[in-house]
Amino acid sequence: MHMIYGYIRVSSEKQTVENQRFEIIEFCKVNNLLIDGWIEETISGTQAFSKRRLGKLLKTVHKGDTIICSELSRLGRSLFMIMEILSICMKKECRVWTIKDKYRLGDDLQSKVLAFAFGLSAEIERNLISQRTKEALARLRAEGKPIGRPKGALSDKKFFKLRTKDSLLRAMIAEGLSFYQIGEELHVSRNTVVRYYKRFIEE
Repeated sequence: MHMIYGYIRVSSEKQTVENQRFEIIEFCKVNNLLIDGWIEETISGTQAFSKRRLGKLLKTVHKGDTIICSELSRLGRSLFMIMEILSICMKKECRVWTIKDKYRLGDDLQSKVLAFAFGLSAEIERNLISQRTKEALARLRAEGKPIGRPKGALSDKKFFKLRTKDSLLRAMIAEGLSFYQIGEELHVSRNTVVRYYKRFIEE
């Protein structure tokens, strides 16, 4: 039996899930569909999808299942993250339908081509970030710039995940990566990266 899931995400407690729920319900009425399960979460789209309820859903979906959401931006806040999510869905032959964007990604040939493109793009992006970071680290060392852990960082619990990655963070910033991209690579939120940068790195 194929399952149909309604996925809803809002980024703050002040926002309501009802608008997205209404859109999905109306879409299902028009298309004679029935939602088997709802996945709702209040979390930033910059947070790694593996840390969200969406990540758990992606592990459980099977061939022929369908995920319906109001728009692709509900899946993530960056193109890189969205491509990675869609690549997983297409490889598992799970359909992804969006209401506002009107995407119908399924198990047809076009979707399989897109799955390859999404996966390849995500892999290339990861490799490029890794290569640029290594080059930036080497350049920082050659220029004699500090790349070790900043003084005082060990005592701040908010930045636990970044304690040993200061040199990596400096290199990514030197390469012009956005705080969104850095957050995704280091598995922390954009806001955490910004606060850490301003406190320990910004000169």
